[in-house]
Amino acid sequence: MGEKPTRIVKLDEDNHLVFGWANVSIRKDGDTVVDSYNDVIEPDTLEAAAYVFNLNFRETGVMHKGASVGRLVESFFVTPEKLAKMNLPTDALPIGWWVGFHVEDDDVWEQVKKGTYSMFSIQGTAVRQEA
Repeated sequence: MGEKPTRIVKLDEDNHLVFGWANVSIRKDGDTVVDSYNDVIEPDTLEAAAYVFNLNFRETGVMHKGASVGRLVESFFVTPEKLAKMNLPTDALPIGWWVGFHVEDDDVWEQVKKGTYSMFSIQGTAVRQEA
């Protein structure tokens, strides 16, 4: 399986910014991602969820509960079509949702820097459909 696709991959310590994949539907090698609940999020479904989040929420909590500790500063849903329009190979990146957050809570920021919080996790509700 390799590295978890939702791992935090970049920190800007001076500005309390954290970046990485919120979720990946399809890896660069074309493999579909199966999450820890044995679920698959189709790219169209994930893309729609990303846009709803961007339009209506834009804040992040800790472990899916509590008050907001940060705000969205960057969001990009990667598709092969968008990559082609940027003159990049259509398999240059995974198909998924890249995000950046400004972490406003100092205690949470310390936990991010220590690696206690090392991944993103999207929160929401869905209806499971058997394949």
